[in-house]
Amino acid sequence: MKPLEGLTVVSLEQAVSAPFCTARLADAGATVIKIERPEGDFARGYDGAAKGQSSYFVWLNRGKKSVVLDLRRPEERLALRRLIGGADVFVQNLKPGALDRMGLSIASLREQFPMVVFCSISGYGEQGPLARRKAYDLLVQAESGLASLTGTADSMSRVGFSVVDIATGATAHAAILEALLRRGRTGEGDAIDIAMFDVIAEWLTVPLLLHEAGTPPRRIGLAHPSIAPYGAFRTRNGPDVLIAVQNDREWAEFARDVLLQPGAASDPRFATNTLRVANRGETDGLVGAVFASTERPALIARLEKAEIAFADINDMAALSRHPHLHRISVELAEGDQRLPAPAARFASHARDYGPVPALGSHSRQIRAQLGLED
Repeated sequence: MKPLEGLTVVSLEQAVSAPFCTARLADAGATVIKIERPEGDFARGYDGAAKGQSSYFVWLNRGKKSVVLDLRRPEERLALRRLIGGADVFVQNLKPGALDRMGLSIASLREQFPMVVFCSISGYGEQGPLARRKAYDLLVQAESGLASLTGTADSMSRVGFSVVDIATGATAHAAILEALLRRGRTGEGDAIDIAMFDVIAEWLTVPLLLHEAGTPPRRIGLAHPSIAPYGAFRTRNGPDVLIAVQNDREWAEFARDVLLQPGAASDPRFATNTLRVANRGETDGLVGAVFASTERPALIARLEKAEIAFADINDMAALSRHPHLHRISVELAEGDQRLPAPAARFASHARDYGPVPALGSHSRQIRAQLGLED
């Protein structure tokens, strides 16, 4: 038995953040009823990379039931209210104020259905000067300052995937599970308000505190702003290797067993991490000279023997064939699609993953259960 079997989630969702959250709930056994507008979740049209369907939609909507409601019509809003009344959790990521204008404010719904856990996701929350502003992943990367930390010294960049949306969905997932645990003890539901800006601002705690301490982080590509040596170095006959020397003990081992220069451990320029960062150019120059003069297989052997952390610098082609990539298969109308597997593996039970729904494929079933005409 999956841990959330018997729970019903109604989600008025689109794009990435809320669907990421509810996909995890569906994977855990909850019945997730996905409410879509007549034209469908706009993420259905993002691309055609998954056997003609959107890679985003296929990834984030497996195992859900798709129900089409036109919420411009009063009777359809009544149907949504009935669905919420029979649910354990209601998730929505409409623009703030949209539910209020439909007569479905969270406050009124919570009063009518006190045992339901409500979770609202937005760009900037329900209150504050930017509360009514539309927000998407890249916009919040820019507004929060995340983009200022990403890229090279010459140019900032977006993080290469929807990190704000995914972080927000993961935060919502955890918060909903907490609220369900609380409901199990008290019998009371809850109302959760999650802002994308707040999520990523909290993730930016360390660079923010560095700035406020007078040492603002700089964009330095694959290097680390607070640790050295930590970055990519070219070997004599192969691609770059990314290394990470985390502390002074590791530096001594790295100097002795990889650089073959044990005296570097006590060199006044390099003896502590603070000194290595202050003298980053000389630190990286020392490491780079040794790496550039060493054949890659010999260098890898030294790193492994010294137990120094390192990695290859891969692309999506390398990830696709990576020996550590675990995959699952989900069912589409066009055939099964293989996806990277969720990271958590449970000893108590094996996971299976439901099919990706076509638009409105469960509308008739759900309407019949509500006693509504199709």
